[in-house]
Amino acid sequence: MSSAPHQHRGPRIFLAGFSGSGKSAVGRRVAGLLGWDFVDADEALVAQAGRPIDRIFAEDGEDAFRSLERQVIAGLAARERIVVSTGGGAMVQDSCRSLMLDAGLVVTLDARPETLLARLSAVPVPDGAAETMVRPMVAGGGLARVESLKRERQWAYALAHWTVPTDSLNVEQAAFEVARAWRRLGAPHTWEADPLLAATVTVEQAAYPLFVGWDVLEDGFAQRLAACGGTNGRAFIISDTHVVHPYARAVQHALHRAGMEMGMFTIPPGEERKTLATAQVLYEWLAERRVERRDVLIAVGGGVVGDLAGFVAATMLRGVRVVQVPTSLTAMVDSSIGGKTAVDLPAGKNLVGAFHHPLFVFADVAALKTLPERVLTEGWAEALKHGMALDAGLVDTYEREADRLLGLDPELTTEVVARNAAVKGRIVTEDERETSGRRMLLNYGHTMGHGIEAAAGFHHYLHGEAVAIGMTGAARLGAAHGVTPEHVVARQAALLERYGLPNAYAGVESEAAWEAMGRDKKAAAGRLSWVLLEEVGRAGVYRDVPAELAERALRELRA
Repeated sequence: MSSAPHQHRGPRIFLAGFSGSGKSAVGRRVAGLLGWDFVDADEALVAQAGRPIDRIFAEDGEDAFRSLERQVIAGLAARERIVVSTGGGAMVQDSCRSLMLDAGLVVTLDARPETLLARLSAVPVPDGAAETMVRPMVAGGGLARVESLKRERQWAYALAHWTVPTDSLNVEQAAFEVARAWRRLGAPHTWEADPLLAATVTVEQAAYPLFVGWDVLEDGFAQRLAACGGTNGRAFIISDTHVVHPYARAVQHALHRAGMEMGMFTIPPGEERKTLATAQVLYEWLAERRVERRDVLIAVGGGVVGDLAGFVAATMLRGVRVVQVPTSLTAMVDSSIGGKTAVDLPAGKNLVGAFHHPLFVFADVAALKTLPERVLTEGWAEALKHGMALDAGLVDTYEREADRLLGLDPELTTEVVARNAAVKGRIVTEDERETSGRRMLLNYGHTMGHGIEAAAGFHHYLHGEAVAIGMTGAARLGAAHGVTPEHVVARQAALLERYGLPNAYAGVESEAAWEAMGRDKKAAAGRLSWVLLEEVGRAGVYRDVPAELAERALRELRA
Protein backbone atom coordinates (compact mmCIF):
# COMPACT_ATOMS: atom_id res chain seq x y z
CA MET A 1 0.00 0.00 0.00
CA SER A 2 1.23 3.54 -0.63
CA SER A 3 0.13 7.07 0.06
CA ALA A 4 0.62 10.58 -1.27
CA PRO A 5 1.19 13.68 0.86
CA HIS A 6 -2.26 15.29 0.59
CA GLN A 7 -4.32 16.28 3.65
CA HIS A 8 -8.00 15.48 3.34
CA ARG A 9 -10.73 17.13 5.33
CA GLY A 10 -13.89 15.18 6.06
CA PRO A 11 -15.65 11.84 6.60
CA ARG A 12 -15.81 10.89 2.92
CA ILE A 13 -14.03 8.21 0.92
CA PHE A 14 -13.68 8.44 -2.87
CA LEU A 15 -12.60 5.27 -4.66
CA ALA A 16 -10.65 5.89 -7.88
CA GLY A 17 -9.18 3.52 -10.41
CA PHE A 18 -9.56 1.91 -13.80
CA SER A 19 -12.70 0.06 -14.83
CA GLY A 20 -12.54 -3.44 -13.38
CA SER A 21 -10.62 -2.47 -10.26
CA GLY A 22 -13.68 -3.26 -8.13
CA LYS A 23 -14.68 0.24 -7.02
CA SER A 24 -18.43 -0.43 -6.77
CA ALA A 25 -18.25 -3.81 -5.04
CA VAL A 26 -15.50 -2.72 -2.66
CA GLY A 27 -17.21 0.60 -2.00
CA ARG A 28 -20.44 -1.05 -0.95
CA ARG A 29 -18.57 -3.28 1.49
CA VAL A 30 -16.53 -0.38 2.90
CA ALA A 31 -19.76 1.51 3.50
CA GLY A 32 -21.11 -1.52 5.33
CA LEU A 33 -18.00 -1.78 7.51
CA LEU A 34 -18.14 1.89 8.48
CA GLY A 35 -21.92 2.24 8.65
CA TRP A 36 -21.83 4.94 5.97
CA ASP A 37 -23.83 5.51 2.75
CA PHE A 38 -22.59 4.31 -0.63
CA VAL A 39 -23.05 6.06 -3.98
CA ASP A 40 -21.79 5.07 -7.41
CA ALA A 41 -21.02 8.45 -8.99
CA ASP A 42 -21.67 7.25 -12.55
CA GLU A 43 -25.03 5.77 -11.55
CA ALA A 44 -25.91 9.08 -9.87
CA LEU A 45 -24.88 10.90 -13.06
CA VAL A 46 -27.08 8.65 -15.22
CA ALA A 47 -30.01 9.20 -12.88
CA GLN A 48 -29.52 12.97 -12.98
CA ALA A 49 -29.18 13.12 -16.76
CA GLY A 50 -31.94 10.64 -17.49
CA ARG A 51 -29.75 9.00 -20.13
CA PRO A 52 -27.03 6.32 -20.13
CA ILE A 53 -23.43 7.45 -20.39
CA ASP A 54 -22.89 6.25 -23.95
CA ARG A 55 -25.82 8.41 -25.13
CA ILE A 56 -24.49 11.46 -23.30
CA PHE A 57 -21.16 10.99 -25.10
CA ALA A 58 -22.82 10.38 -28.46
CA GLU A 59 -25.34 13.22 -28.25
CA ASP A 60 -23.52 15.90 -26.25
CA GLY A 61 -19.86 15.02 -26.34
CA GLU A 62 -17.22 14.40 -23.67
CA ASP A 63 -17.12 18.01 -22.43
CA ALA A 64 -20.80 17.85 -21.50
CA PHE A 65 -20.25 14.54 -19.73
CA ARG A 66 -17.31 15.93 -17.73
CA SER A 67 -19.37 18.98 -16.75
CA LEU A 68 -22.10 16.68 -15.40
CA GLU A 69 -19.46 14.58 -13.65
CA ARG A 70 -18.11 17.66 -11.85
CA GLN A 71 -21.61 18.60 -10.70
CA VAL A 72 -22.24 15.12 -9.31
CA ILE A 73 -18.86 14.95 -7.53
CA ALA A 74 -19.43 18.42 -6.05
CA GLY A 75 -22.81 17.34 -4.69
CA LEU A 76 -21.38 14.17 -3.17
CA ALA A 77 -18.45 16.09 -1.67
CA ALA A 78 -20.97 18.14 0.33
CA ARG A 79 -22.33 15.01 2.04
CA GLU A 80 -20.76 13.32 5.07
CA ARG A 81 -20.13 9.67 6.00
CA ILE A 82 -20.28 8.55 2.40
CA VAL A 83 -18.26 6.18 0.23
CA VAL A 84 -18.21 7.15 -3.46
CA SER A 85 -17.20 4.96 -6.39
CA THR A 86 -15.98 7.31 -9.12
CA GLY A 87 -15.77 6.84 -12.87
CA GLY A 88 -12.52 5.63 -14.37
CA GLY A 89 -11.65 9.07 -15.74
CA ALA A 90 -12.77 11.25 -12.83
CA MET A 91 -9.27 11.58 -11.33
CA VAL A 92 -7.88 12.83 -14.65
CA GLN A 93 -10.10 15.91 -14.56
CA ASP A 94 -8.39 18.66 -12.56
CA SER A 95 -11.56 20.06 -10.99
CA CYS A 96 -12.96 16.66 -9.97
CA ARG A 97 -9.61 15.54 -8.59
CA SER A 98 -9.16 18.72 -6.53
CA LEU A 99 -12.70 18.44 -5.16
CA MET A 100 -12.14 14.88 -3.99
CA LEU A 101 -8.66 15.41 -2.57
CA ASP A 102 -9.86 18.41 -0.57
CA ALA A 103 -13.15 16.89 0.60
CA GLY A 104 -12.18 13.41 1.76
CA LEU A 105 -9.88 10.42 1.55
CA VAL A 106 -9.13 9.34 -2.03
CA VAL A 107 -8.12 5.70 -2.43
CA THR A 108 -7.00 4.23 -5.74
CA LEU A 109 -7.85 0.57 -6.31
CA ASP A 110 -5.10 -0.67 -8.59
CA ALA A 111 -4.52 -3.87 -10.55
CA ARG A 112 -2.38 -5.14 -13.41
CA PRO A 113 -3.83 -4.73 -16.93
CA GLU A 114 -4.16 -8.52 -17.23
CA THR A 115 -6.25 -8.62 -14.07
CA LEU A 116 -8.43 -5.74 -15.20
CA LEU A 117 -9.09 -7.30 -18.60
CA ALA A 118 -9.98 -10.65 -17.04
CA ARG A 119 -12.45 -8.98 -14.69
CA LEU A 120 -14.01 -6.86 -17.42
CA SER A 121 -14.37 -9.86 -19.69
CA ALA A 122 -15.98 -11.97 -16.98
CA VAL A 123 -18.69 -9.53 -15.88
CA PRO A 124 -21.57 -8.69 -18.26
CA VAL A 125 -22.58 -5.04 -18.41
CA PRO A 126 -26.32 -4.27 -18.39
CA ASP A 127 -27.67 -1.66 -20.79
CA GLY A 128 -27.12 1.83 -19.44
CA ALA A 129 -24.77 0.77 -16.67
CA ALA A 130 -21.96 3.00 -15.54
CA GLU A 131 -19.22 1.31 -17.56
CA THR A 132 -20.97 1.15 -20.94
CA MET A 133 -18.78 3.85 -22.41
CA VAL A 134 -15.54 2.34 -21.08
CA ARG A 135 -15.93 -1.36 -21.62
CA PRO A 136 -16.67 -1.24 -25.38
CA MET A 137 -13.37 0.63 -25.83
CA VAL A 138 -11.63 -2.04 -23.80
CA ALA A 139 -13.31 -4.85 -25.69
CA GLY A 140 -12.31 -3.31 -28.99
CA GLY A 141 -8.62 -3.17 -28.18
CA GLY A 142 -8.10 -6.01 -25.74
CA LEU A 143 -5.07 -6.00 -23.46
CA ALA A 144 -3.23 -3.40 -25.51
CA ARG A 145 -6.09 -0.94 -25.12
CA VAL A 146 -6.27 -1.52 -21.35
CA GLU A 147 -2.51 -1.03 -21.01
CA SER A 148 -2.57 2.16 -23.06
CA LEU A 149 -5.53 3.78 -21.35
CA LYS A 150 -4.33 2.82 -17.88
CA ARG A 151 -0.87 4.22 -18.65
CA GLU A 152 -2.45 7.53 -19.70
CA ARG A 153 -4.34 7.81 -16.42
CA GLN A 154 -1.80 6.36 -13.98
CA TRP A 155 -0.26 9.73 -13.12
CA ALA A 156 -3.65 10.89 -11.81
CA TYR A 157 -4.39 7.67 -9.92
CA ALA A 158 -1.01 8.04 -8.21
CA LEU A 159 -2.10 11.35 -6.66
CA ALA A 160 -4.59 9.59 -4.38
CA HIS A 161 -3.97 9.64 -0.65
CA TRP A 162 -3.69 5.83 -0.61
CA THR A 163 -3.39 2.98 -3.10
CA VAL A 164 -4.60 -0.60 -2.62
CA PRO A 165 -3.30 -3.22 -5.12
CA THR A 166 -6.25 -5.57 -5.61
CA ASP A 167 -4.81 -8.31 -7.87
CA SER A 168 -4.65 -10.90 -5.09
CA LEU A 169 -7.45 -9.52 -2.89
CA ASN A 170 -11.12 -10.45 -2.84
CA VAL A 171 -13.79 -7.80 -2.23
CA GLU A 172 -13.80 -8.31 1.54
CA GLN A 173 -10.01 -8.06 1.82
CA ALA A 174 -9.84 -4.95 -0.36
CA ALA A 175 -12.60 -3.32 1.67
CA PHE A 176 -10.72 -3.99 4.89
CA GLU A 177 -7.62 -2.33 3.42
CA VAL A 178 -9.65 0.76 2.49
CA ALA A 179 -11.18 0.87 5.98
CA ARG A 180 -7.70 0.51 7.44
CA ALA A 181 -6.53 3.45 5.35
CA TRP A 182 -9.39 5.53 6.70
CA ARG A 183 -8.41 4.57 10.24
CA ARG A 184 -4.80 5.59 9.65
CA LEU A 185 -5.32 8.71 7.54
CA GLY A 186 -8.87 9.79 8.37
CA ALA A 187 -9.78 13.28 9.46
CA PRO A 188 -9.46 14.02 13.20
CA HIS A 189 -12.14 12.24 15.19
CA THR A 190 -15.02 14.50 16.11
CA TRP A 191 -14.79 13.27 19.70
CA GLU A 192 -11.12 14.07 20.35
CA ALA A 193 -11.87 17.21 22.39
CA ASP A 194 -14.92 15.75 24.14
CA PRO A 195 -14.70 16.30 27.92
CA LEU A 196 -16.17 12.82 28.56
CA LEU A 197 -13.56 11.01 26.45
CA ALA A 198 -11.66 8.42 28.51
CA ALA A 199 -9.85 6.73 25.61
CA THR A 200 -10.07 5.84 21.94
CA VAL A 201 -9.87 2.20 20.90
CA THR A 202 -8.23 1.73 17.51
CA VAL A 203 -8.76 -1.60 15.74
CA GLU A 204 -8.46 -2.96 12.23
CA GLN A 205 -11.81 -1.73 10.94
CA ALA A 206 -12.23 1.56 12.77
CA ALA A 207 -11.63 3.61 15.89
CA TYR A 208 -14.21 4.30 18.55
CA PRO A 209 -14.42 6.41 21.71
CA LEU A 210 -15.06 5.44 25.32
CA PHE A 211 -17.12 8.14 27.03
CA VAL A 212 -17.31 8.21 30.84
CA GLY A 213 -19.15 10.76 32.98
CA TRP A 214 -21.41 11.22 36.00
CA ASP A 215 -25.15 11.80 35.50
CA VAL A 216 -24.73 12.49 31.78
CA LEU A 217 -27.00 9.95 30.07
CA GLU A 218 -30.16 11.86 29.25
CA ASP A 219 -28.43 15.13 28.36
CA GLY A 220 -25.31 13.78 26.67
CA PHE A 221 -26.09 10.54 24.86
CA ALA A 222 -27.88 11.80 21.74
CA GLN A 223 -25.12 14.36 21.12
CA ARG A 224 -22.47 11.60 21.10
CA LEU A 225 -24.60 9.36 18.90
CA ALA A 226 -24.82 12.15 16.34
CA ALA A 227 -21.09 12.92 16.60
CA CYS A 228 -20.26 9.27 15.91
CA GLY A 229 -22.60 9.03 12.91
CA GLY A 230 -25.27 6.90 14.53
CA THR A 231 -28.29 9.04 13.67
CA ASN A 232 -28.58 8.22 9.96
CA GLY A 233 -30.90 5.26 10.67
CA ARG A 234 -33.24 3.98 13.35
CA ALA A 235 -32.36 3.01 16.91
CA PHE A 236 -33.35 -0.26 18.59
CA ILE A 237 -32.79 -0.20 22.35
CA ILE A 238 -32.04 -3.55 24.02
CA SER A 239 -32.33 -3.68 27.82
CA ASP A 240 -33.54 -5.82 30.71
CA THR A 241 -36.45 -5.28 33.05
CA HIS A 242 -34.22 -4.24 35.94
CA VAL A 243 -32.61 -1.28 34.17
CA VAL A 244 -35.23 -0.25 31.63
CA HIS A 245 -36.33 2.30 34.25
CA PRO A 246 -34.69 4.77 34.35
CA TYR A 247 -31.73 4.10 32.04
CA ALA A 248 -33.23 2.67 28.85
CA ARG A 249 -36.04 5.21 29.20
CA ALA A 250 -33.46 7.99 29.55
CA VAL A 251 -31.89 6.90 26.26
CA GLN A 252 -35.34 6.70 24.70
CA HIS A 253 -36.22 10.22 25.84
CA ALA A 254 -32.91 11.60 24.60
CA LEU A 255 -33.37 10.06 21.16
CA HIS A 256 -37.01 11.16 21.00
CA ARG A 257 -35.93 14.75 21.55
CA ALA A 258 -33.36 14.28 18.76
CA GLY A 259 -36.15 13.16 16.41
CA MET A 260 -34.99 9.56 15.93
CA GLU A 261 -37.32 6.67 15.14
CA MET A 262 -36.78 3.85 17.61
CA GLY A 263 -38.03 0.66 19.21
CA MET A 264 -37.29 -1.12 22.50
CA PHE A 265 -36.80 -4.81 23.35
CA THR A 266 -36.51 -5.98 26.96
CA ILE A 267 -35.51 -9.31 28.47
CA PRO A 268 -35.68 -10.64 32.02
CA PRO A 269 -32.37 -10.17 33.88
CA GLY A 270 -29.86 -12.92 34.53
CA GLU A 271 -27.08 -14.93 32.88
CA GLU A 272 -29.58 -17.69 32.03
CA ARG A 273 -31.11 -15.35 29.42
CA LYS A 274 -27.85 -15.04 27.47
CA THR A 275 -28.63 -17.91 25.11
CA LEU A 276 -29.17 -18.70 21.45
CA ALA A 277 -32.89 -19.03 22.22
CA THR A 278 -33.06 -15.41 23.42
CA ALA A 279 -30.99 -14.30 20.44
CA GLN A 280 -33.48 -16.06 18.14
CA VAL A 281 -36.38 -14.08 19.62
CA LEU A 282 -34.42 -10.86 19.17
CA TYR A 283 -33.54 -11.75 15.55
CA GLU A 284 -37.21 -12.26 14.76
CA TRP A 285 -38.20 -9.01 16.48
CA LEU A 286 -35.65 -7.09 14.42
CA ALA A 287 -36.61 -8.87 11.21
CA GLU A 288 -40.25 -7.92 11.71
CA ARG A 289 -39.13 -4.31 11.90
CA ARG A 290 -36.97 -4.66 8.78
CA VAL A 291 -33.74 -3.68 10.48
CA GLU A 292 -31.08 -2.31 8.12
CA ARG A 293 -27.31 -2.06 8.42
CA ARG A 294 -27.52 1.69 8.84
CA ASP A 295 -29.66 1.21 11.96
CA VAL A 296 -28.06 0.92 15.39
CA LEU A 297 -28.72 -1.39 18.33
CA ILE A 298 -28.23 0.30 21.71
CA ALA A 299 -27.40 -2.09 24.54
CA VAL A 300 -28.44 -0.55 27.87
CA GLY A 301 -27.57 -2.76 30.82
CA GLY A 302 -24.91 -4.98 32.31
CA GLY A 303 -22.72 -7.62 30.75
CA VAL A 304 -25.58 -9.95 29.81
CA VAL A 305 -27.39 -7.30 27.78
CA GLY A 306 -24.14 -6.05 26.24
CA ASP A 307 -22.98 -9.52 25.22
CA LEU A 308 -26.38 -10.54 23.84
CA ALA A 309 -27.04 -7.31 21.93
CA GLY A 310 -23.46 -7.29 20.60
CA PHE A 311 -23.74 -10.88 19.40
CA VAL A 312 -27.04 -10.21 17.65
CA ALA A 313 -25.61 -7.05 16.08
CA ALA A 314 -22.57 -9.01 14.85
CA THR A 315 -24.68 -11.69 13.17
CA MET A 316 -27.86 -9.92 12.03
CA LEU A 317 -27.48 -8.98 8.35
CA ARG A 318 -23.79 -9.94 8.81
CA GLY A 319 -23.27 -6.84 10.90
CA VAL A 320 -25.45 -4.07 12.32
CA ARG A 321 -23.96 -1.22 14.32
CA VAL A 322 -24.15 -1.37 18.10
CA VAL A 323 -23.61 1.13 20.92
CA GLN A 324 -22.80 -0.06 24.42
CA VAL A 325 -24.37 1.80 27.37
CA PRO A 326 -23.10 -0.18 30.39
CA THR A 327 -24.94 0.26 33.68
CA SER A 328 -22.95 -2.13 35.90
CA LEU A 329 -19.39 -1.64 37.11
CA THR A 330 -18.25 -4.87 35.46
CA ALA A 331 -19.60 -3.72 32.11
CA MET A 332 -18.23 -0.18 32.46
CA VAL A 333 -14.65 -1.21 33.13
CA ASP A 334 -14.50 -4.43 31.11
CA SER A 335 -17.17 -6.26 29.14
CA SER A 336 -18.54 -3.33 27.09
CA ILE A 337 -15.06 -2.57 25.69
CA GLY A 338 -13.19 -4.63 23.14
CA GLY A 339 -15.76 -6.10 20.79
CA LYS A 340 -16.10 -9.54 22.36
CA THR A 341 -19.72 -10.66 22.07
CA ALA A 342 -21.16 -14.06 22.94
CA VAL A 343 -23.93 -16.23 24.29
CA ASP A 344 -23.63 -19.22 26.60
CA LEU A 345 -24.11 -22.95 26.04
CA PRO A 346 -24.84 -25.52 28.76
CA ALA A 347 -21.25 -26.71 28.31
CA GLY A 348 -19.75 -23.33 29.11
CA LYS A 349 -19.92 -19.58 29.16
CA ASN A 350 -19.43 -17.42 26.04
CA LEU A 351 -18.77 -20.43 23.78
CA VAL A 352 -20.69 -18.99 20.79
CA GLY A 353 -19.59 -15.51 19.86
CA ALA A 354 -18.00 -13.03 17.51
CA PHE A 355 -15.79 -9.95 17.54
CA HIS A 356 -17.99 -6.92 16.84
CA HIS A 357 -16.81 -3.54 18.08
CA PRO A 358 -19.30 -0.87 19.13
CA LEU A 359 -19.76 2.48 17.49
CA PHE A 360 -18.90 3.88 20.93
CA VAL A 361 -19.24 3.12 24.63
CA PHE A 362 -21.12 5.53 26.89
CA ALA A 363 -20.81 4.92 30.64
CA ASP A 364 -22.86 7.03 33.05
CA VAL A 365 -21.14 6.21 36.34
CA ALA A 366 -24.08 7.60 38.35
CA ALA A 367 -25.93 4.40 37.44
CA LEU A 368 -23.79 2.59 40.03
CA LYS A 369 -25.80 4.30 42.78
CA THR A 370 -28.84 2.17 41.96
CA LEU A 371 -27.10 -1.21 41.79
CA PRO A 372 -27.86 -3.85 44.44
CA GLU A 373 -24.97 -4.04 46.90
CA ARG A 374 -23.86 -7.50 45.81
CA VAL A 375 -23.85 -6.55 42.12
CA LEU A 376 -21.83 -3.41 42.81
CA THR A 377 -19.36 -5.33 44.95
CA GLU A 378 -18.74 -8.02 42.34
CA GLY A 379 -17.96 -5.32 39.79
CA TRP A 380 -14.89 -4.25 41.74
CA ALA A 381 -13.24 -7.57 40.88
CA GLU A 382 -12.64 -6.58 37.25
CA ALA A 383 -11.37 -3.16 38.32
CA LEU A 384 -8.98 -4.69 40.87
CA LYS A 385 -7.88 -7.19 38.23
CA HIS A 386 -6.82 -4.37 35.90
CA GLY A 387 -4.71 -2.86 38.66
CA MET A 388 -3.05 -6.05 39.86
CA ALA A 389 -2.21 -7.29 36.35
CA LEU A 390 -1.61 -4.08 34.43
CA ASP A 391 -1.51 -0.82 36.41
CA ALA A 392 0.20 -0.51 39.79
CA GLY A 393 -0.95 3.10 40.08
CA LEU A 394 -4.56 1.94 40.14
CA VAL A 395 -3.75 -0.43 42.99
CA ASP A 396 -2.29 2.48 44.95
CA THR A 397 -5.51 4.41 44.38
CA TYR A 398 -7.69 1.44 45.42
CA GLU A 399 -5.78 1.11 48.67
CA ARG A 400 -5.51 4.81 49.47
CA GLU A 401 -9.07 5.79 48.49
CA ALA A 402 -11.06 2.68 49.40
CA ASP A 403 -13.56 4.55 51.58
CA ARG A 404 -14.37 7.14 48.90
CA LEU A 405 -14.61 4.56 46.16
CA LEU A 406 -16.83 2.21 48.13
CA GLY A 407 -18.96 5.25 48.95
CA LEU A 408 -19.15 6.10 45.22
CA ASP A 409 -17.68 9.56 45.47
CA PRO A 410 -18.79 11.03 42.11
CA GLU A 411 -15.54 12.67 41.00
CA LEU A 412 -13.16 9.94 42.13
CA THR A 413 -15.33 7.03 41.01
CA THR A 414 -15.75 8.58 37.57
CA GLU A 415 -11.99 9.07 37.35
CA VAL A 416 -11.28 5.46 38.34
CA VAL A 417 -13.85 4.05 35.90
CA ALA A 418 -12.31 6.19 33.14
CA ARG A 419 -8.80 4.95 34.02
CA ASN A 420 -10.00 1.36 33.91
CA ALA A 421 -11.68 1.93 30.56
CA ALA A 422 -8.42 3.40 29.25
CA VAL A 423 -6.47 0.34 30.46
CA LYS A 424 -8.85 -2.02 28.70
CA GLY A 425 -8.92 0.15 25.58
CA ARG A 426 -5.13 0.26 25.37
CA ILE A 427 -4.83 -3.53 25.59
CA VAL A 428 -7.52 -4.04 22.93
CA THR A 429 -5.74 -1.57 20.63
CA GLU A 430 -2.47 -3.45 21.09
CA ASP A 431 -3.94 -6.94 20.59
CA GLU A 432 -7.46 -6.85 19.20
CA ARG A 433 -7.96 -10.62 18.75
CA GLU A 434 -5.53 -12.13 21.26
CA THR A 435 -2.93 -12.92 18.61
CA SER A 436 0.12 -11.52 20.42
CA GLY A 437 -0.78 -12.71 23.90
CA ARG A 438 -1.08 -9.15 25.24
CA ARG A 439 -4.88 -9.28 25.51
CA MET A 440 -4.69 -12.58 27.39
CA LEU A 441 -3.45 -10.60 30.39
CA LEU A 442 -7.04 -9.41 30.81
CA ASN A 443 -7.93 -13.02 31.65
CA TYR A 444 -6.12 -12.82 34.99
CA GLY A 445 -8.28 -14.70 37.51
CA HIS A 446 -10.68 -15.93 34.83
CA THR A 447 -9.33 -19.43 34.23
CA MET A 448 -10.27 -20.76 37.67
CA GLY A 449 -13.08 -18.23 37.93
CA HIS A 450 -14.85 -19.49 34.83
CA GLY A 451 -14.41 -23.09 35.97
CA ILE A 452 -15.98 -22.36 39.36
CA GLU A 453 -18.73 -20.31 37.73
CA ALA A 454 -19.60 -23.08 35.25
CA ALA A 455 -19.46 -25.86 37.84
CA ALA A 456 -21.91 -23.88 39.97
CA GLY A 457 -24.31 -23.59 37.04
CA PHE A 458 -23.76 -19.84 36.48
CA HIS A 459 -26.18 -18.94 39.26
CA HIS A 460 -24.44 -19.59 42.59
CA TYR A 461 -21.64 -17.05 42.05
CA LEU A 462 -21.80 -13.76 40.22
CA HIS A 463 -19.10 -13.36 37.57
CA GLY A 464 -17.00 -10.91 39.59
CA GLU A 465 -17.19 -13.10 42.69
CA ALA A 466 -15.87 -16.06 40.69
CA VAL A 467 -13.12 -13.87 39.18
CA ALA A 468 -12.05 -12.72 42.65
CA ILE A 469 -11.76 -16.34 43.79
CA GLY A 470 -9.85 -17.07 40.59
CA MET A 471 -7.47 -14.19 41.28
CA THR A 472 -6.72 -15.68 44.70
CA GLY A 473 -6.10 -19.08 43.10
CA ALA A 474 -3.89 -17.58 40.38
CA ALA A 475 -1.81 -15.66 42.93
CA ARG A 476 -1.26 -18.79 45.02
CA LEU A 477 -0.48 -20.81 41.91
CA GLY A 478 2.02 -18.16 40.81
CA ALA A 479 3.72 -18.35 44.18
CA ALA A 480 3.87 -22.16 44.03
CA HIS A 481 5.29 -21.93 40.50
CA GLY A 482 8.00 -19.50 41.65
CA VAL A 483 6.62 -16.52 39.71
CA THR A 484 4.54 -14.45 42.14
CA PRO A 485 6.27 -12.95 45.22
CA GLU A 486 4.56 -13.69 48.52
CA HIS A 487 4.16 -9.98 49.31
CA VAL A 488 2.10 -9.62 46.11
CA VAL A 489 -0.13 -12.52 47.16
CA ALA A 490 -0.68 -10.87 50.55
CA ARG A 491 -1.33 -7.43 49.10
CA GLN A 492 -3.94 -8.77 46.69
CA ALA A 493 -5.65 -10.77 49.45
CA ALA A 494 -5.97 -7.65 51.59
CA LEU A 495 -7.35 -5.66 48.66
CA LEU A 496 -10.00 -8.24 47.78
CA GLU A 497 -11.06 -8.42 51.42
CA ARG A 498 -11.26 -4.61 51.69
CA TYR A 499 -13.64 -4.49 48.74
CA GLY A 500 -15.83 -7.27 50.11
CA LEU A 501 -14.91 -9.95 47.58
CA PRO A 502 -14.60 -13.69 48.34
CA ASN A 503 -11.33 -15.63 48.27
CA ALA A 504 -12.72 -19.17 48.47
CA TYR A 505 -15.63 -21.16 47.07
CA ALA A 506 -18.15 -23.56 48.56
CA GLY A 507 -20.95 -25.76 47.26
CA VAL A 508 -18.92 -26.82 44.23
CA GLU A 509 -16.67 -29.86 43.90
CA SER A 510 -13.15 -29.01 42.78
CA GLU A 511 -13.23 -31.92 40.32
CA ALA A 512 -16.27 -30.40 38.58
CA ALA A 513 -14.55 -27.01 38.42
CA TRP A 514 -11.39 -28.59 36.98
CA GLU A 515 -13.40 -30.39 34.31
CA ALA A 516 -15.15 -27.14 33.40
CA MET A 517 -11.79 -25.39 33.11
CA GLY A 518 -10.72 -27.99 30.53
CA ARG A 519 -13.71 -27.04 28.38
CA ASP A 520 -12.94 -23.34 28.59
CA LYS A 521 -12.38 -21.66 25.22
CA LYS A 522 -8.94 -20.44 26.40
CA ALA A 523 -7.68 -24.03 26.63
CA ALA A 524 -5.48 -24.95 23.64
CA ALA A 525 -4.71 -28.55 22.67
CA GLY A 526 -5.98 -29.63 26.06
CA ARG A 527 -3.51 -27.36 27.89
CA LEU A 528 -4.39 -24.35 29.97
CA SER A 529 -2.53 -21.08 29.74
CA TRP A 530 -2.18 -19.17 32.99
CA VAL A 531 -1.91 -15.45 33.61
CA LEU A 532 0.30 -15.10 36.67
CA LEU A 533 1.43 -12.02 38.56
CA GLU A 534 5.13 -11.17 38.43
CA GLU A 535 4.74 -8.00 40.48
CA VAL A 536 1.91 -5.63 41.33
CA GLY A 537 0.84 -4.15 38.00
CA ARG A 538 2.75 -6.69 35.91
CA ALA A 539 1.62 -10.13 34.72
CA GLY A 540 2.73 -12.70 32.18
CA VAL A 541 1.28 -15.67 30.32
CA TYR A 542 2.65 -19.08 31.35
CA ARG A 543 2.04 -22.33 29.48
CA ASP A 544 4.43 -24.56 31.42
CA VAL A 545 2.54 -24.74 34.71
CA PRO A 546 2.29 -28.37 35.88
CA ALA A 547 -1.33 -29.57 35.96
CA GLU A 548 -0.92 -31.07 39.42
CA LEU A 549 0.15 -27.68 40.77
CA ALA A 550 -2.96 -26.02 39.32
CA GLU A 551 -5.25 -28.79 40.57
CA ARG A 552 -3.85 -28.43 44.07
CA ALA A 553 -4.33 -24.65 44.02
CA LEU A 554 -7.94 -25.15 42.92
CA ARG A 555 -8.61 -27.68 45.67
CA GLU A 556 -7.12 -25.40 48.31
CA LEU A 557 -9.52 -22.61 47.26
CA ARG A 558 -12.46 -24.67 48.45
CA ALA A 559 -13.74 -23.41 51.80
